[in-house]
Amino acid sequence: MPKLPIMDAKEAERLPLAFGFLLSRTKGSHRIYFKEKKRIVIPFHAGKSLHPKIVKEVLEVVDLLEN
Repeated sequence: MPKLPIMDAKEAERLPLAFGFLLSRTKGSHRIYFKEKKRIVIPFHAGKSLHPKIVKEVLEVVDLLEN
């Protein structure tokens, strides 16, 4: 499996929005996106990159990464 890219929250947010996900709600520093029955939660913490597990989840949900 190739190495996952290092992303911050703003970079990761572009993917779901480009694939038709809608911002459903915000709870604290987390933004929750929905499309049909798929859900993505992206934590927004200033100056920090996302954990590789979150990057993998985002890529899997928008179908850019094979399971």
